[in-house]
Amino acid sequence: MSCVFCSQPNKILENDLAFAIYDKYPVNQGHMLIIPKRHVSDYFDLTVMEKQAVDRLLAAARNHLEKHYQPDGYNVGINCGKAAGQTIFHVHVHLIPRYVGDLNDPRGGVRGVIPDKRIY
Repeated sequence: MSCVFCSQPNKILENDLAFAIYDKYPVNQGHMLIIPKRHVSDYFDLTVMEKQAVDRLLAAARNHLEKHYQPDGYNVGINCGKAAGQTIFHVHVHLIPRYVGDLNDPRGGVRGVIPDKRIY
């Protein structure tokens, strides 16, 4: 079975080891994915150089979103493994722009992956 990220033609940003695209099923306007070019399932299996390339693109993607969407905040997340909700087993970092009012009470942020633990 082919990987949807390994054959991605619609790159928004790119460097030598990674690229960024808009998420096909965005949580919010401007939701982007930062993806290493090498097919690797788990973030923890990336090389140091790949992690640095992903991090550089994460910053570039934020600059892109600031220019085009002017979000009020961001969530950054990576699903590692089926139990964490990963459905495409090629590492991808979610950069989700957040806007005032997109959720009545955004407290807890990424803790919302387990809804009963979000607000503490």
